[in-house]
Amino acid sequence: MPLDQSFVGRSYPPTEPYEVGREKIREFAEAIGDPNPVYTDPEAAKALGYPDVIAPPTFAFVVTFRDSSSVVADPELGLDYSRVVHGDQKFAYSRPVRAGDRLTVTSHIDAIKSLAGNEVVTVRGEVHDEHGEHVVTALTTLVARKAEADGTDEADRTDEADGASGTAGAGEEGGE
Repeated sequence: MPLDQSFVGRSYPPTEPYEVGREKIREFAEAIGDPNPVYTDPEAAKALGYPDVIAPPTFAFVVTFRDSSSVVADPELGLDYSRVVHGDQKFAYSRPVRAGDRLTVTSHIDAIKSLAGNEVVTVRGEVHDEHGEHVVTALTTLVARKAEADGTDEADRTDEADGASGTAGAGEEGGE
């Protein structure tokens, strides 16, 4: 079922503030394998003119992902989250995210397109600090994969055709 095109231009209320902590920034930098000391050492950040540690550029996804649930979970939009994959992500910064920031996100649906039977939704998240200063705009592209005529995923049918059933058969490791 196609998504409701009338949702293009719809805005969702701002989120509750997300407080950016040094520890969250450090954990994120470690998770992505970025050893830049500006993400973990306040003195290194201050030497570059920042008041405290800053977050890696993709950290903004942590903040905006929380708000994407307001779009994805909107029953009137008709998006089946079980069919959604993350298609693309872009960020346009006014300044880096910093430890101590209290950030809110306001999401907007910028586009809904149908491509090869899939529904493609572009969500723009405007991130502001507690003073109303713009920090970053995040553009997220979500792809809702089309359902097959019989209601199954193409990937499910491929697994069945390959004989994959999720269990090991006789003579295979774990089999009888």
